Amino acid sequence: MKAARTPVPDTRVSNAQDSAPRLGLRERKKIKTRQAIRGAAYRLIKERGYEATTVELIAEAAEFSMSTVFRYFPTKEDIVLTDEYDPMIESALRARPADESLVESMRQVMRQSFAAVIADDYDELVIRSTLMNEVPAVRSRMTEGMTATGRILCDVIADRLGRDPEELEIRSVTMGLIGALTETVLYWAQHGHKDDLADLVDRVLAPFSRGFEL
Repeated sequence: MKAARTPVPDTRVSNAQDSAPRLGLRERKKIKTRQAIRGAAYRLIKERGYEATTVELIAEAAEFSMSTVFRYFPTKEDIVLTDEYDPMIESALRARPADESLVESMRQVMRQSFAAVIADDYDELVIRSTLMNEVPAVRSRMTEGMTATGRILCDVIADRLGRDPEELEIRSVTMGLIGALTETVLYWAQHGHKDDLADLVDRVLAPFSRGFEL
């Protein structure tokens, strides 16, 4: 398997991450708990496969009670799909220059975000993207989760433009961008995780820059 090339960091994105408010002890503990549960799930899925990996086995491997697992993740699909990157993306987008085009801001932020995922969680990203393609329940839950991400990005884009996040145009552009980036990850998995994710981001966002001319 050929690992994707890490994009050259954009210092404005890095600075946005560095200047983000420091999380309190309670929130850091929650993140560590989620990461432990997720890590156990991915290890088991790699060994046993998705269907054979039950929430009970995940709880046992992570050394948490079933109630704790369900408190953090309502379904097994959520364990696979939930990550900590949405706040990072939101912060980075808000830090982009006001006179930069929306598509260029998204391109820079997503290149940097994928670089962070590849550096820290490459194996998990490979398993997750494979499951998104192959397991209908994961694919369905992923589609539901896009709505929550959409709300976050709608707020960011609306604030940037001085518009109402509930406007149809804001919502449609936002979900178009999210859909394009989701298809990027699916395409990457379907082609054996061999492509450079940064290059795929450039390709998928190019039609947006050209006014959807293909």
